[in-house]
Amino acid sequence: MRNALVVRGGWDGHAPVESTELFIPFLREAGFDVRVSDSLDAYTDAAAMAGTDLVVQCWTMGEIGAEQLAGLAAAVRAGTGFAGWHGGIVDAFRASSDYLHLVGGQFATHPSRPAGECVPGAQENHYLRHRIEIVPERAGHPIVAGLADFELETEQYWVLTDGYSDVLATTTHPARPDQPWHRPVRCPAVWTREWGAGRVFVATPGHQPDVLADANVRTIVERGLLWASR
Repeated sequence: MRNALVVRGGWDGHAPVESTELFIPFLREAGFDVRVSDSLDAYTDAAAMAGTDLVVQCWTMGEIGAEQLAGLAAAVRAGTGFAGWHGGIVDAFRASSDYLHLVGGQFATHPSRPAGECVPGAQENHYLRHRIEIVPERAGHPIVAGLADFELETEQYWVLTDGYSDVLATTTHPARPDQPWHRPVRCPAVWTREWGAGRVFVATPGHQPDVLADANVRTIVERGLLWASR
């Protein structure tokens, strides 16, 4: 029996409870004892974290305290896996450079539709049809093995990253006359990161439960959770 900790909270717009509930049964079926916390203080319990094989975080924005971050970072360096999707992992704790260093990517924006296609105040203004492309050289990785490129209509994350991560899939933001950038920009959409003895897994799709229910996205997330676990 392995131990998983699901930490969820922050901004409600990413449905942290409903989203994580999609994967808790999967984890239990995979042999994990799952506990759930709605507080970042779970990271400060050193004994519990040392016995945790996987942390699944869905916590958008907010702030993380020094003791909380130190507990999480120490656990990952010692072998605890750290995994998540969308804003719950790459738009968390924007003010913490040490957290960003651990995760390896930070949400910058999700471009909107052209102004003429937008409805004032509608969330759907940011839903763009876009392609998630498997990196050919990484197509054999267990998280994406056997998957082909696929399309989604949801938020397309533009993330700021470094060169340390192992990028498994990308998405490209096209140059558009209504936007200020002048050439297509490719951003990582799925990546992993080795951190000390621990593993980090990130997937940027997952704005709402319906996106996580997409067969390709769900497969990537489920495989990513297992890959990241101790």
